[in-house]
Amino acid sequence: MTSAPLEDPELVTKVRARDPETLERIVRAYLRQIERAGRGAGLNAHQAEELAQATFVTFIETAPRFEGRSKVRTWIFGIFFRKLQEARRGFAKDRKLDDIDDVFESRFDDGGHWIAQSSSPTTDLDSKEILREIDDCLDSTPERQRLAFILREVEQLETEEICNIMGITATNLGVMLFRARNRLRECLESKGYER
Repeated sequence: MTSAPLEDPELVTKVRARDPETLERIVRAYLRQIERAGRGAGLNAHQAEELAQATFVTFIETAPRFEGRSKVRTWIFGIFFRKLQEARRGFAKDRKLDDIDDVFESRFDDGGHWIAQSSSPTTDLDSKEILREIDDCLDSTPERQRLAFILREVEQLETEEICNIMGITATNLGVMLFRARNRLRECLESKGYER
């Protein structure tokens, strides 16, 4: 069988029919992104994994209602966002995070975007320290700003997708990203990371 691209219009029919191969391809394509988004939203590895599982269970259960008015990825991230809001109500205050090396594979640059790191041992040690500091700074960022930042900068979703997922306008997203970047920059500067 020839697989249709994950955003092909014929995919809607296959998703609605709960075609096992199509659903498996979609889960495989987006599982890591959903887990990373959960970790980026401040969940520990176990919580992020559980949230990803709940997201895909809901995705499969509601597949017959998918109308194709958005991309599959947008729809899945929308489910993720609602599940995250539900989960936050149920999680205990203890949010000690695991090592974030698996979450962030990049670093914040002067232009407000994540850039790839080199792989020398010294750079890797510096990178781990910076990533821990970034995580600490993001932890103090309001939840919706942090999630908008993660969806944009780490998951690299488009503005329209993020707005659909979070139920906000492009202007509101711009303000949230501006505030998150400034808060992150100020926090890192207060920790001694100057430009």
